Amino acid sequence: MSDNSICPRCAFGTVAKIFASPVPGIWDVLQCQQCLYCWRTSEPARRAQRDAYPDSFKMTAEDIANAPEVPSVPPLRRVQTR
Repeated sequence: MSDNSICPRCAFGTVAKIFASPVPGIWDVLQCQQCLYCWRTSEPARRAQRDAYPDSFKMTAEDIANAPEVPSVPPLRRVQTR
């Protein structure tokens, strides 16, 4: 059974439930409040459990603080119609 109280990616201890399955109790979508990683509770262990999460994708608080800023999406271009 997965420990849903810690983030699989960064091991942060504050995880929020952001969505629940339409059929109650089937799955929840959780989000880490530090790195913003999201996952369903029904995901395989390699996506939902810290001890099974791939080491090459794990992050530390330092990794997150030093991550480059993600550029914003530019506004859509207007298409001229005739």
